[in-house]
Amino acid sequence: MTDHESGRPPATAPAGVRLRPAGPADAEAVARVFLESRAAAMPYLPRVHSDADTLAWITHVVLPTSTGVWVAEQEGEGGEVLGFAVLAGGDELDQLYLRPDSLRRGIGSRLLAEVRGAAGGGLSLYVFQRNAAARAFYERHGFTAIAYDDGARNEENEPDVLYRWVP
Repeated sequence: MTDHESGRPPATAPAGVRLRPAGPADAEAVARVFLESRAAAMPYLPRVHSDADTLAWITHVVLPTSTGVWVAEQEGEGGEVLGFAVLAGGDELDQLYLRPDSLRRGIGSRLLAEVRGAAGGGLSLYVFQRNAAARAFYERHGFTAIAYDDGARNEENEPDVLYRWVP
């Protein structure tokens, strides 16, 4: 059996981790992962929103209006959210973040596979140019940089890269 998008074996969540659709009750955990991940991976980014504003955005915009949101969580009762991914507009990976202590365990690859499957076709995403680890991750997964921006299109005014993946 192979992953229909790549021809590789399907990505599976690591032992003890499960993926599921996110719901309203996940807003705080998703916001926490978002904030912790950005602080650890991109300390150069300006904080343009408070933690409370970030939680409100996750609660009132991301969760109810996205095409799909998935969380990776530790299995078991009260499992902690380790990461999440957001599909917007049917073909944009809008967010994919992991807790800093959950990196390099296959969780990001599994979340990406889930989003690819839901998109059913090509997928685009933006990554900050200075985020070398994220850029390498997406390039390993077959994404190609197709455009570079000076940062005028995002709130942080941070130069970014548009990536595209096609099955």
